[in-house]
Amino acid sequence: MKLSDFIVLNEEEKKFAALHMGVLISKRKARQYVVFLFQLNGFYVEMFCNTRTKNVTQYRAFTHTELLHPYLEEIAIDSLLKE
Repeated sequence: MKLSDFIVLNEEEKKFAALHMGVLISKRKARQYVVFLFQLNGFYVEMFCNTRTKNVTQYRAFTHTELLHPYLEEIAIDSLLKE
């Protein structure tokens, strides 16, 4: 699936594609959301889940790595730096 294919899917199809065709890479908390990061064929998808209602409210699909920074900040590398 290409990014352009994902963009035109309806909400249920996007959810299915992310959960069944994507690889969960990370998650983060952002205000009232838990944001799950998936990698699909050459692009990324963020799935925003409302922590109160448990509903998925938004998908953000992208190819550039700039939007990965919030996830990279969460990776602990202290143990890698110890001798």
